Parts: sequence; structure tokens; C-alpha cells
Amino acid sequence: MSERLKTRTPKSLDSSKLPHTMARKSSLLKQTLIFSACTILIIYAFFNTFLSSSTAAATAGISAKTSSLFAEQISRENLEEFPVKVTGNDKKVRVFMYDLPKKFTTGIIESHALARGSSDLSKVSYPGHQHMGEWYMYLDLSRPDLDRVGSPVVKVNDPEEADLFYVPVFSSLSLIVNPARVGTVTGSDPVYSDEKMQDELVEWLEEQEYWRRNNGRDHVVFAGDPNALYRVLDRVKNAVLLLSDFGRVRNDQGSLIKDVIVPYSHRINVYNGDIGVEERKTLLFFMGNRYRKDGGKIRDLLFQMLEKEEDVVIRHGTQSRENRRTATRGMHTSKFCLNPAGDTPSACRLFDSIVSLCVPLIVSDSIELPFEDVIDYRKIAIFVDTESSLQPGYLVRMLRAVSTEKILEYQKEMRAVNSTCLFL
Repeated sequence: MSERLKTRTPKSLDSSKLPHTMARKSSLLKQTLIFSACTILIIYAFFNTFLSSSTAAATAGISAKTSSLFAEQISRENLEEFPVKVTGNDKKVRVFMYDLPKKFTTGIIESHALARGSSDLSKVSYPGHQHMGEWYMYLDLSRPDLDRVGSPVVKVNDPEEADLFYVPVFSSLSLIVNPARVGTVTGSDPVYSDEKMQDELVEWLEEQEYWRRNNGRDHVVFAGDPNALYRVLDRVKNAVLLLSDFGRVRNDQGSLIKDVIVPYSHRINVYNGDIGVEERKTLLFFMGNRYRKDGGKIRDLLFQMLEKEEDVVIRHGTQSRENRRTATRGMHTSKFCLNPAGDTPSACRLFDSIVSLCVPLIVSDSIELPFEDVIDYRKIAIFVDTESSLQPGYLVRMLRAVSTEKILEYQKEMRAVNSTCLFL
């Protein structure tokens, strides 16, 4: 696995020469219809809604409308490299979105607000967090047909006409409804049960004719948070899963044959300044939790090795508004941003780095990236395997050797991705 990250080998490489753990990656060479169709669905939704500021979209309100950015920002030429070129109605993906009981959608938003003392549910909106893709998908597919000019997705009201069935459950938000984990704070009685929601969702799905018809294989379910739907994943694993990574998904549950890796929602403000390095005085920046589990244990080792290096800023910090402001300033004034593994191989910091035009330095041997068959990440990021990253002085020497011209190339590519793809 580390060899892949050293070279970031193109996917046309003979899969027989790759490690056994890369079996899921080689399946990308077999672009199945369901994977292609779902990729178009997800790319479209993120083009239309993920591109806007996370905060602005989140506070737009449950009944908000979003204008179609697709027709304005994406030309036909841009679409030519997509898995499926959309040229006519006969090639559009027809999607039926279930009208789920409220307790699986906006009811979760209300429960989140109630758990934080809200008394006026008429003013609640989906709260900002790093797994907001489920909200953007729901919002996009709730838009009227007149807002779908140029869309490669057709929302159908008759399930008999559908190619795919979207299940708009807010599974990631459900995980964080309770302000504290049950049992971790004295007297913190749960006001909401994510486990109960999961069980009831699957019970509801298993009663649906179209779920039973193919045992869920033509259904799409968002499970962005690595722990989303953990209790019932075996019962929905036949569906197309929209995941942040495969860190907590077994090989028999998730696969790139059928599933799609989607981006985190960035939590850092977009950098709108000019491309350049004059104002970026810091060589390498990182701010985040120093102590993580599993593959994220490398963070503490990197802290020990880097915290005394000149022109390197590496700080421990958890999620808070003040820390996000500090991280924004740090990323906007640094040439490179360290992106080590967290509890799972991926983290939202990668997308924070991209919108900050801070070249990502990715140290995560098992990472899967969103839409790798569309985006060449070698043009916007540097990949280093874990073993090499822990060699004393290796990272700093490597980064100091990167020319200003090369950094500018990375920044130009990141800005192009921000302007025409899914991270802005």
C-alpha cells in the first residue's frame, strides 16, 4: 500500500502487481453501470451545492432553494472526462428519492436543536459539521425541475421509472444529536437514540417493495461519518454507499465496485487571495488532535519529530470556533499543510488545505480519495508513505527542495479544482 502512495500510480497499472489490499482499487477498471451512474449523481450534487460555503448553505434553512451552478460553471467540454458523458435525456440518471418519515430527515435536525436547548423549531437549520454531504444531497434533490437546467440527473416521481433510489437519511447528523456520548458525562441522559433510528430505518426499508425487489442493490445510502449506520451496515451493504473512506468498513461491506468516496465538507474559510508564496512564511502547518487511534497514531510520532523544526507550526487542537479561526490563519499563511491519517485514513483537513491553497502533504497509507478517476491528485498534493515520513529530517528536507515554481503549479491546480470541481 505504501508503494502506491510513494508514486501515486495511475490506475491503468497492472493490478496483479499491486498488493492484495488494492483489490478494491483495481475494480475501478471495470466501470460498472451502477458505479458510473452513481458517480454522476454525486458529482452533480456536489457541483450544485457543495461548492458554496458550508456555513452559508447550512443556514439557508430546511426549505431553502439553491440555484443551479451546474449550467453556469460547467461546460460540455468539462463533462467529457466524466465517467459518463451526458448528451441527452436518454443518458441521464433517473433518481427516485424516498419520502422518508420525518424522524429520519428533518426530525433529526429538530432533535439536534432540542438537545441544545432550542425552544423554537421553526428557525432550526441543518448544523454545520464535516459530514454535511447528506444535507446537500437532500437539498439538491428537493429542488424543483425548473432549477435543474443542464443537470445529468432526472428526479422521477414514479419509482417504476427510476434507475436509482436515494434514501435521504441524515445518518451522520444522527450520530451527534446528543451533546455528549451516553455514559461519558454524569447525569447525561440520552434525549435521542441513534441506534434506535438505525434499526427503525432498516425496518422501514425492508418493508418497501423496491428495496425488496433487488435487496437494496439499486439504492443509494449516505453514510459519510465513518461510524454512520454502524449498527445496521450489514443489512444495507448491498446498497451503493456514499462513504468518506473504508476505514471502518469491512471488505464484504464496502467496495469501489459499487460504492463512492465523497468529500468531507471543509471547515476552513476559502482563501480568496492571489496565488503566490510571498505571504506564506510557514513551511509546514498542522493543527488538530495529536492523539488518535489506529492509523492516526502516527500523529504523535510526527509531532515529536516536527514540533522543534524551524518554519514548522504543529499544534494540538480540537474542534472549536476559535481553533478553526487559528487554523484558517495558519493554513492561509503556509506553503504546505500536513494531512496525516486520523482514526480512519481520511480527514476533513485535506479539503481545508485545498480551499486554503496550502499544498496537502498526505501521510496516510490506506487513503481513498473522492473521484480519483476524475481528479489527478498528484497535481494538487504530495504523497508520502508512513515509513518514509518517520525518517528524521526527511519531510522537511523534501519540502524545502520544492521550488517556488512547483508550489505555484500546485496552487494553480488547486484553484482550478476549487473553481470547477467539488471543493469550493
